[in-house]
Amino acid sequence: MKAQQIINWGEPLEEREMDTPEPQGSEILIRISACGVCHSDLHLHEGGFRMSKDHFARLSDMGVELPMTMGHEIGGIVEAVGPDVEGVEVGQSYVVYPWIGCGDCEHCDAGMDINCLTTRPLGTRRDGGYATHVICPDKRYLFDHGDVSMDLACTYACSGLTAYSALKKLADATEKDTVVIIGAGGVGLSAVMLAKHVTRAKIIVADTDAEKRSVARQAGAHETFDNSQDDAAEKLKELAGGGVKGVIDFVGRPETAGFALDCLAKGGKLVLVGLYGEALPVALPRMPIFQLAIQGSYVGSLQDMDELMQLVRAGKVPPIPVTPRPLAEANDALQALIDGTVSGRQVLKP
Repeated sequence: MKAQQIINWGEPLEEREMDTPEPQGSEILIRISACGVCHSDLHLHEGGFRMSKDHFARLSDMGVELPMTMGHEIGGIVEAVGPDVEGVEVGQSYVVYPWIGCGDCEHCDAGMDINCLTTRPLGTRRDGGYATHVICPDKRYLFDHGDVSMDLACTYACSGLTAYSALKKLADATEKDTVVIIGAGGVGLSAVMLAKHVTRAKIIVADTDAEKRSVARQAGAHETFDNSQDDAAEKLKELAGGGVKGVIDFVGRPETAGFALDCLAKGGKLVLVGLYGEALPVALPRMPIFQLAIQGSYVGSLQDMDELMQLVRAGKVPPIPVTPRPLAEANDALQALIDGTVSGRQVLKP
C-alpha cells in the first residue's frame, strides 16, 4: 500500500510504500476510494495547537509518533475482514466513522467514543486516509452511504458530522430566533444545508470573504454578513432585530469568538467549534449578568453519525462543493487550505 505521511512536523508529506495490513479479530481492511482534507489537518501537520500566543501544545508531548498518516474523512470498499467479523462482505462500500475510542470504557460502550480518555481516532492518533488502505477496528464504525457518491459521502465523517452535532446544541431555537454561523468553509456550508433538519431559526452566515458569502446564500442562508466591518457586532444585531439566540463559530479565533459573544442576546449561547487557536479574554461579570453560555463542540457521537447518514441516504442533505484531487497532490491540497482558496471540500483519491 501507499501513504502520504508526515515524516517531520511541518515539512511536506512524503509518499511511502509499506506492507498492506492484514485485518485481525474484528478489524476490517478498507481500500480507500476518497478521503476529505480537513482544516484540522493543518494543525496536525504543524505538530500541535496554539493555545495562546506563548503556548503551543505539541502532539509529540501527547504521545503522537511519526511517521503518521493523516486523513479522517474516509470512504472506501471492504477488501478483507478479520476472522471475528460477521455481516460485512468484501466489496461493500462504506463511510468510516473515524472518532474511535479504546472500545473498552463506559464512554465507548455508550457510543460516545469522543469522550473516551484514551481515544485513538483514525488520522490523528492512528494511521488514517491519506493512503490507499486503512484498518477500521470494528464494523460499528462503518456507515452505508446509499446512492451518494463517495467523493461527497466521505466528507460527512467530519465536515457533515461536526456541523450536525454543533447545530443540535442549539436545537431549542424557535422560528422567532436567529442563529449565526461564522465561517462559510466546508463545515460552515454543511451547517447551512443541515440547519433546516435541526432548527427552525433564521440562519445568518458571517464570513469576511465575499465569494464564500455568495456560496452560503446559494446554499440556503437567510442572510450573509461581512464580520470584518467596523462595529460588526452592533450591525449584525441590528440586522437580526436584536441580539441573537446562538452563534456557531467554525473558525475559533479570538476575533471571531469575541464577535460571537458580542452578538448574543441575554441567555444566548456560543457553540465553539473552530481550532484556529489562541485564547479568548472574557469579561467574567458579563457571563452571569447576561446569562451567557459557551459550549465546545467536537465532531459528533455515533448516534449523531447514524442520524446524519439517515438524512444523507434519504436524499435530504444537499451536496457541498467537492474538489477531487489525486492522492499525490496531498501537499497541494494542504497549501490551498492555507491560502484560503478552497470552496467547500477537497478530497484525495488514490
